[in-house]
Amino acid sequence: MDVSLTLEVILMLTAVAALAGFIDAIAGGGGLLTIPAMLLANIPPVLTLGTNKLQAASGALAASITMIRNRVVYPKQIKTAIIAAFIGSIFGSIAVQLSPPDFLEKLIPFLIAAIGIYTLFAPKLGAVETKPRISEGKWQKVAAPIIGFYDGYMGPGTGMFFALGNVALRGRRIVEATGAAKVLNLSTNIGSLIFFILGGNVLWKVGLAMMVGQTIGAYFGSHMVMKGGSKLIRPMIVLVCLAMVTKYVLG
Repeated sequence: MDVSLTLEVILMLTAVAALAGFIDAIAGGGGLLTIPAMLLANIPPVLTLGTNKLQAASGALAASITMIRNRVVYPKQIKTAIIAAFIGSIFGSIAVQLSPPDFLEKLIPFLIAAIGIYTLFAPKLGAVETKPRISEGKWQKVAAPIIGFYDGYMGPGTGMFFALGNVALRGRRIVEATGAAKVLNLSTNIGSLIFFILGGNVLWKVGLAMMVGQTIGAYFGSHMVMKGGSKLIRPMIVLVCLAMVTKYVLG
C-alpha cells in the first residue's frame, strides 16, 4: 500500500518515537504515543501496527543490549521464556488477523488500571526479592507465552506486564525484572514483526526513521533505569498506566 508522508511528518514521528523509546525502556507503554501519532498521520491501522513493531523492536534491542552489558539480565537464564514469548507473539499476530480484538480492547483498561493501583500501593514493590508465587518453569513456559500472545494480538503495556509479572509472580527486584522485560519484549516484537513483514504491512521509510528515534530514547531510558532503580520505575509505571487508562476511557 502506498502511503506518502512529508519530511516534516516523518521527522515528527521520529521525535515521538524517541520519547516513546525513553518511556518504554523505563516502564513500557511507548506504543501509547507512537500508534496514535501514526494514525494521526493518516497511516492505515494495519500498516501502523506493522510499522510500530519495526521501530519498537529497535528500541527493545537498544535497551536489551544496555541491560545485558551491565549484567542486569542474563539471557541464558531466561532462554525458555524468550522462545515461548516469541512463539506466543506469532500466534497472537495470526489471531488478530482472524478475529476482531473487541474482547481485549474492553479488558485492557481494567488490566492496566490494576497494574497502576498495584504499583502505587505496593509499599516495597521490587525493592528486594520476595518469595516466588509460582515456579520459574511456570513463569517461563506459561506466563511468558501468554504475555507474548497478548503483544502479538494487541500490544500496549506489554513491557509492564512482563516486568510486573516477574515481580509479582517470581518475587524479582524491579530493576532485574525490567531488564528481563526488555529482552522478552524484543523477542515478542521480532515474532510479530516477521508476520507483518510477510503480510507486506510495514512502511519501511517511516519505520527506519522512527527506529533512529526509538534507539536513542531507549538508550537513555535504560541508563536511567539503572541509575534510578525502583524509585524511578514505580512512579513512571503509575503515570503511564494513568495515561493509558485515560486514553482508553476517553477514546
